[in-house]
Amino acid sequence: MENVKIYRDNNGVSHIESKTKEDICWGIGFAHGQDRGLQILLMRILGQGRLSELLDSSEESLAIDIFFRRMGWCNKCTEEIGKLSPQAQKYLNCYCDGINAALEKKYPWEFKLMGYKPEKWQPEDIILFSRMISYLTLAQSQAEIERLLVEMVQAGIAKDLLEELFPQLLKGLDIELLKEVKLQERIVPPNLLWNIAAPRAMASNNWVISGDKTASGKPMLANDPHLETNRLPNVWYEAVLKRDKGYVMGATMPGLPAIFSGRNHHLSWGVTYSFMDTIDSWIEKCKEGKYFREEEGWQQFTVRKEVIKRKKKPSFELICYENDHGLLDGDPFQDGYYLSTKWSAAESGAVSVEQVLNIMEIEQVEEGMDALGRLETSWNWVLADTKGKIGYQMSGLMPKRAEGISGLAPMPGWLKEYDWQGFENHGNLPRVIDPKEGYLVTANNDLNQYGQVKPINLPMGPYRAERIASLLEQGDKFAMEDIGKMHYDLYSTQAEAFMGILSPLLPDTSAGQLLKNWDLKYTPDSEGAYLFEQFYRALYKEVFATKGFGEDVYQHLALETGIFIDFYLNFDQILLKKESLWFGEKSREDLFSQVAQKALQGPVKPWGENQQIILSHILFGGKLPKFLGFDRGPITIPGGRATISQGQIYRSANRTTSFVPSFRMITDMDTDQCHTNMVGGPSDRRFSKWYCSDLKNWQEGKYKILKS
Repeated sequence: MENVKIYRDNNGVSHIESKTKEDICWGIGFAHGQDRGLQILLMRILGQGRLSELLDSSEESLAIDIFFRRMGWCNKCTEEIGKLSPQAQKYLNCYCDGINAALEKKYPWEFKLMGYKPEKWQPEDIILFSRMISYLTLAQSQAEIERLLVEMVQAGIAKDLLEELFPQLLKGLDIELLKEVKLQERIVPPNLLWNIAAPRAMASNNWVISGDKTASGKPMLANDPHLETNRLPNVWYEAVLKRDKGYVMGATMPGLPAIFSGRNHHLSWGVTYSFMDTIDSWIEKCKEGKYFREEEGWQQFTVRKEVIKRKKKPSFELICYENDHGLLDGDPFQDGYYLSTKWSAAESGAVSVEQVLNIMEIEQVEEGMDALGRLETSWNWVLADTKGKIGYQMSGLMPKRAEGISGLAPMPGWLKEYDWQGFENHGNLPRVIDPKEGYLVTANNDLNQYGQVKPINLPMGPYRAERIASLLEQGDKFAMEDIGKMHYDLYSTQAEAFMGILSPLLPDTSAGQLLKNWDLKYTPDSEGAYLFEQFYRALYKEVFATKGFGEDVYQHLALETGIFIDFYLNFDQILLKKESLWFGEKSREDLFSQVAQKALQGPVKPWGENQQIILSHILFGGKLPKFLGFDRGPITIPGGRATISQGQIYRSANRTTSFVPSFRMITDMDTDQCHTNMVGGPSDRRFSKWYCSDLKNWQEGKYKILKS
């Protein structure tokens, strides 16, 4: 387009300049299509449930398609587009035109090999992406822990043990009724889903500091979303967008025309996942294809038929049964009790898209909080402006539930009192402006104290947030370099809590002395970190396998799911208690001592020896010879589950995945710059010089500068 200037800076970051916002949207669409065409097209194929039709007709691909078709995220996308303002619709059309222009000029050669020529990008695809990004492993993790609760009940784990593990969250739990529910098989194993294109996303940090605590006298904002990083390209795409009215710069997510973490001349913002509980299940009484309501009697399900086409194979027909409580997990023609499940943002998108388009031009914290707070999906936002204000706002559609009902335990679907009664106003969600401490921190921790309502049932541990807050409390006159050091901090307050109990109980052996003298940092050369993790995992196994789950179930949860990765706080709270029913007849000290004696007997290794990952190509990862360079590594990942620079590497369904800072950003509102680095580079083109151009910066703690 003649009206748009697109060029790369010395780091390969796209700069897009034009006079109008319409042209800017076209330009970022063109850049996404040119640099990340493979990524966005694969994601769209997944979201549409067309993998079997377009690329691969294996049984694994069919399972993935079934998962996405059941989700039904393509449904009612056109209706959402119709809810947008005419101006927002124009911006989306321009963005789509930009993607299509890039793909018409040249589309990924990988698809040519597979015989697939992409259809045009449509505004409905943007709505689809907004749903996918918000649900996959984020909201989904909440659904999995709720499913685990049902399985624990059906396995006979005592109610008092469950109440200790999920304190004050089980009001209304009907043990006997839950035991009658027919649970179906999991729709798609996680290894199949994450091996294709969708990133696993969960933990992140962001914090903002007032000018009273900075060297410049202006606020500073930092963000580092923790995502699955052992894949190329990175999920983020950096860009600098400039027009007559100013600029906006930061991290976009290809497929969406917005800056999710970044700034303009007046305002900056950063994002983490909030752990708001936005998914509930209900118990449905089914008979002869119908479901029961106490007031209305037997009702018909809405039946949705999905036909999945398969290359060179017969089509597969999928029948989905839905009602006011969402999607039924089962066949209502087989009489019995089943679960139906609803995600609050399942049919959303318009409001979120409208607001992320607006944020690029907003100048003040309060206005930014109001805009971002309206997003239908669940996030924590921190903001800062050039006038000196800082703020925090949670977003998401929080269901209004019956008094005292948390949403964790499924309730009887036939009783109207347990239906959602709309959603909470975003003004009632957790939010803060200019706290007296002079800073705000979010790290997937419990932030309910900042709201008139309590959206979070099961947060991640407080450890990363505690460490960030401690460093901010101790320091003053923070400069860019200080925040960069914080991004790479490897001290664990979780280990500090456990070692306070364990240290005097350690055996008088060389391993015991090593662990006792550990500095509580997860550096790659640390033998103490390795030994602590040996103890920690053995303690988990001793308590939760022996008393509750049993050996086989425990091993499945530990080795094939993210339950202990995502929700370790609930289990830590048991392990750190002075007394617990989960300890059986043992005292905490006896338990710690006995576990340490056994766990510290093996060979001692540096922590980094267990902390290596391969960055795998999004499509060909592990399938081509290493010398071709599609995969990179191995690279060593410092950190642990509770360090600011998180370094979780684990197996999930026979596949290695990771929670690692995927992108780091620091911005001082005294400048017009963002300091950033990321795992990977701007392009998904293996033979581009920008394929993995920022990895060295990311590893070495160096930051490039985005300038307006």
